[in-house]
Amino acid sequence: MRIAVLTLTATALAGCAVGPDYQKPVLAMPAMWSDQKPSRPTKPPRLSKWWQRLRDPQLNALIDEAVAGNLDVATAKAGIREARASYRQTAGTLFPSADGSASATRNKTAATTSAGTDSDPYSQYQTGFDASWELDLFGANRRNVEAARYGLDASEEELRSTLLTLIGDVASYYAEACGYQARIGLARRAAASQMQTAALTRAMAQAGMSTAADVAKAKGQASSTEADVPTLEASYAEAMHRLSVLTGRPPAALTDRLKRSAPIPTPRLPIPTGIPADVLLARPDVRLAERQYAEYTARIGQAEAARYPSVSLTGDIDTSALKLGDLGKSSSIGWSFGPTLSVPVFNAGQLKAAVEVARAQRDQYFIAYRSSVLTALEDVENAIVSLAQERIRNTKLASSAKSYGDAARLERALYKSGETSLLDVLDAERSLYSAEDDLLQSHVAIATDYIALNKALGGGWDGTIDTAKPEIVDVRTGPRLASKPVTQ
Repeated sequence: MRIAVLTLTATALAGCAVGPDYQKPVLAMPAMWSDQKPSRPTKPPRLSKWWQRLRDPQLNALIDEAVAGNLDVATAKAGIREARASYRQTAGTLFPSADGSASATRNKTAATTSAGTDSDPYSQYQTGFDASWELDLFGANRRNVEAARYGLDASEEELRSTLLTLIGDVASYYAEACGYQARIGLARRAAASQMQTAALTRAMAQAGMSTAADVAKAKGQASSTEADVPTLEASYAEAMHRLSVLTGRPPAALTDRLKRSAPIPTPRLPIPTGIPADVLLARPDVRLAERQYAEYTARIGQAEAARYPSVSLTGDIDTSALKLGDLGKSSSIGWSFGPTLSVPVFNAGQLKAAVEVARAQRDQYFIAYRSSVLTALEDVENAIVSLAQERIRNTKLASSAKSYGDAARLERALYKSGETSLLDVLDAERSLYSAEDDLLQSHVAIATDYIALNKALGGGWDGTIDTAKPEIVDVRTGPRLASKPVTQ
């Protein structure tokens, strides 16, 4: 009866917990982004498969392949499996544990004095069963389980953050690769046009209407433009190599597949950006920081509970006999059952210091959470400004390229009729090439700014991800004869 009363009392106390209970922080957020007007209603951001609004099927396929094959994603999935196993392992501390044992020995006692006699050899068989249960009076184990739960949540947000970065990188490198292809084509066309000018100058020199110096200048400008091609080819190859690695393939795996030039992806603009508070729900890095803050809040309770007494219930039963068949009928049986109380008496302030360590760690993760929110807001504001200003710049560059194109055609016509100098033609051609190249780079910048804005808003992969399948599937893991190790 006394044992039963003690057990019931301890069970009632098991609902007690020490340390702070986690509450999700409420942070002051701006009401709107800097480019938004109060009179206009805000629309929530459309983050689901945002890359499809770039209208490029090849990019869509590359992103699907990257999600399936990227090694950073595989690492994050393994991290989730580790966190899940750790959570189950930690949750097991809330329940009783039991172990069984059995032994069989052959014994003999030898005489050590002249009066003693040797005993006959005999066998002894013994079986036993042990059980224990920590009652967790002040919630140390429950706080540990709570922290493990938050850690599992954090590992899932880590995967989402990895996917967000991956998709943004694939889209950015693909846009850059398309831009390099377009710029390579432009450089070759411009060089060919400039070579035609050099040929015209050579013909005019033979007719006495130009000089050898003019021919050399015209050929020099054409060669200078052609010299841009190897640099652009190298940059294009680097972008392709990066794309291949992001999809989990060797660097040159996509070279043949993507060698045909593709247009620079053009997004549908403008896009809704919602309100700043949306980043708290959409950005995986912000949610990751919040889960880590929650985890280390629970760690305080775990450290605090170590300063309080702990009670465990233990029990065991064992039986022994001289014959195996007597274990159940003609054997000696012993058992014990009762509580064990452990009280920290003196530890030179170590347990209190451990609580202070946990509180300081919690504060660091809270600051990291606030920092992640500010970084997210900054990323969105920067991306909004960059995209808006690049669109304005693109319009001006398009007008500039058109004007320089008209000027180059007029200067070439005037040069043929001998009404202008070669220097005017070369200057017009050089200006046209520079303006058209800047315009192509601006198209790439608009695409990458669009990608950056969607990343900043928290747009990532919203499909299903199989995290249960291990990277390595082991076979023949049960008991078997040991084989010789394989040596190189």
